[in-house]
Formats: sequence, C-alpha cells, structure tokens
Amino acid sequence: MDQLFPSVGISVVRILEKLGHTVDFKQSIFCCGQPAFNAGFWDESRAVAVRVVEALTGDEPIVLPSGSCAAMIKNFYPELFRSTAQAEAAVQVSRRTFEFSSFLVDQLGVTDLGSRFPAKVTFHDGCHGLRELKIKRQPRMLLERVKDLTLVEMEDQTSCCGFGGTFCVRFPMISTAMGETKSTFALETGAEYLVSNDSSCLMHLQGLLSRQNRKLKTIHLADVLAST
Repeated sequence: MDQLFPSVGISVVRILEKLGHTVDFKQSIFCCGQPAFNAGFWDESRAVAVRVVEALTGDEPIVLPSGSCAAMIKNFYPELFRSTAQAEAAVQVSRRTFEFSSFLVDQLGVTDLGSRFPAKVTFHDGCHGLRELKIKRQPRMLLERVKDLTLVEMEDQTSCCGFGGTFCVRFPMISTAMGETKSTFALETGAEYLVSNDSSCLMHLQGLLSRQNRKLKTIHLADVLAST
C-alpha cells in the first residue's frame, strides 16, 4: 500500500478520522508474510509475520484496506503460528482484524459517508475477501450510498482476476488469460471505473487494461468513499 497505492492508506485514515476514530499506524510493519506463506515457505513467512503480531498486540481493532492481507492475518495466522511461542498472540490479533468495508458496515454500522463520485462503476470481488472472508454485500452497500454513482454489476462477479501474488510470476500466461477474461467482463458493463477493495487485483487489472489502451480506470473502494 505505501509503495504503490499511498492514496488508499490516506483515504482510509481520513474516513476513520471523519467518523471520530483515532488511527495508529505501525511503521515497523512492512508485510503480512503472505507471499512466502502461499509459496510454501512457512518459516520465512513466520519470520516476517512475527513482526506484525508483536506490533499489533493490544485491544484495538486492526483495519486493513486489503482482502488478501486481512485474510492472511485473520484466517491463516493462527495456523502459521500454531505450537509456537506466538500462538496465543496470533489468535488474539486474528480476532481483532477486519477488512475495511466489513469494519465500516458490520462493526460500525456505517453505510453512508456523505461521499460523492459522479461516475458509472463496476465492482470486482477479490478472491481472498470473497472466498476467505465472505465479504460481498458490504462494499456494495457502501457504493450504493455514494451520491451520483451508478453501480453496474459484471456478468461474472466471482471469477478470479488472475493475480494471485506469486501465481502471476510462476504462471504468467494463465494469469494474463484470467485477467483478460475479467477485464472483458468489466468492459462489457460500459463502466468508467473498476472498483475493488483489494489493491493487488487493481494493480494486475490496470496493467492489462493500460497495455490494451483501454479507457476503463481502476480505483480502490476507499478512494471512492473519500471523495466528496
């Protein structure tokens, strides 16, 4: 987020502060460890993830504008740290972790942020958010309350974009084909923007769209909700 999509982090902070919350960002955290975990290098993943567990001890909710990172911490940290000295701490961190749209809707009961985004958009469900965290209605509830925004659903809402972290590096041809299929579904809606709550998906799809000289632009949900 800080390297490629800093505006998303800024938007999340602005939204939470607008709602009256204080945001504490731990600069010692730089990765959740998911790339190594997904590739089967659990020891290497644990060496990175332990810094997250140690930095996020406490009682406050942990909010992430990324379905993939949120799923890693919430669903897989207890497994990754099982039978280690950090096992209980990992479980506690897991219980306090929420994806951004889910936190707004399910924990705070907020669906209307007074946002305005005059555009026609379609929404892409990232695999980890949809399949691991069961998040689907929350981002749509938020988008439906944005003034002057028209949400048009894709014919296929649930297919993967093909990024998959290290998957796109190991299997570039398959990844590209999946991304092109997803891009076609998005383009068929006639939308101006492709919105998602996972920046990794947006990075992959924007790369494909740009190389095809398509006018469809990608944008993170948080940036839409921060617009007025």
